[in-house]
Amino acid sequence: MVKPQRGLSIIGLIFILIVVAAIALFVMKLAPSFIEFRSAKTAIEGIAAENPQSPAEARKAFEARSIIDNIESVKPADLEISKDGNQIVLAFSYRKEIPLFKHVGLYIDYTAHAGGE
Repeated sequence: MVKPQRGLSIIGLIFILIVVAAIALFVMKLAPSFIEFRSAKTAIEGIAAENPQSPAEARKAFEARSIIDNIESVKPADLEISKDGNQIVLAFSYRKEIPLFKHVGLYIDYTAHAGGE
């Protein structure tokens, strides 16, 4: 008895490679934006844990961390600072436009807050 061959044809392999390449391109375009957001969120969480005494002190601490972590999308003036009891609450939100190809892009709305009770 002869068994039929099984496996992947060259057309199937090319199709899979195109799909994998498209997903990899998409991830490579989105990753820097998400990494920057996580850095900014980590920065405000650290500042909130320190419980600064004034909004000016919180902004100064964020400015120092943003220089170290290369955060460009959120400026110290963009921070929304409020109090919840004795705890300071830091928050920010922004929209990032990521061009994918030709006339196609992606908007991502990032929002984070830290602190409070």
